[in-house]
Amino acid sequence: MLRYAAIDIGSNAVRLLIADISKQDGKYKYKKNTLIRVPLRLGDDAFLDQHISEKKSADLVKTMAAFKNLMDVYHVSEYLACATSAMREAHNGQDIVKLIKKETDLTLEIIEGQREANIIYANHIEEQLDENKTYLYIDVGGGSTELSVFVKGVPEASRSFNIGTIRMLDNQDKEETWEEMKDWVKEHTKAYKHLAGIGTGGNINKLFRMSDEKENAPLSLQKLNSMYNKLTSYSLKERIHTLGLNPDRADVIIPACEIYLTLMKWTGIKQIYVPKVGMADGIIKLLIEEKLD
Repeated sequence: MLRYAAIDIGSNAVRLLIADISKQDGKYKYKKNTLIRVPLRLGDDAFLDQHISEKKSADLVKTMAAFKNLMDVYHVSEYLACATSAMREAHNGQDIVKLIKKETDLTLEIIEGQREANIIYANHIEEQLDENKTYLYIDVGGGSTELSVFVKGVPEASRSFNIGTIRMLDNQDKEETWEEMKDWVKEHTKAYKHLAGIGTGGNINKLFRMSDEKENAPLSLQKLNSMYNKLTSYSLKERIHTLGLNPDRADVIIPACEIYLTLMKWTGIKQIYVPKVGMADGIIKLLIEEKLD
């Protein structure tokens, strides 16, 4: 049994996905075996101080050591570890990469926004959708939002913007970045009338589960809007205790809603599809493409 691992070091959480790889009808498929998520919140340091503190660095090294041990126990043969916007913006990002290599022997890659977008799109979600439709693919993370426009199943344009949930909570999102995103999205979608959305990331997955929509059914703008109104009517404490949200989800879910709703309103999108994949799945797909296909 072939096993691959993906490590996604995000601005909100750090994830390890271990997947079993098998061949069916001449095609390689993967099945999620184990997924571990550690809410380290590296973005709080990175976006406010452009520096990851000693405490968070130490926690990250410990997390990576634990991931390394698990990968050994599971006999993982290939892995890829990627860090996104928090590590991109921290002046000591490369020092932490060296420290992780020294302490755990894991190689970590700090990736640029465009590579992050490419990894997310390695999921090839568009293959499961109506290829006659045009889609705006929205991936919202803690530090950045990756956008891509798919026309007849082909990515026409994609771009990464420094707008994310942790960045917004820390008031580190800039007005001009929002304007830039608005101009870009309007420019690249204006030629298409019936645009649909595809949303990925931990928050939209959680929102979809809370919506009680049937699997594979889209989430409507109306539904998302009413969920947003409901969520904002509760205090942070109530979102944790009454709605049962994890503390590290209860705060970021609000700015995430705002990003999705804003983009849907700018483009006239009425429905957003929420496949259960993200960055870690994209890394596994990329490994399969690079090592096996």
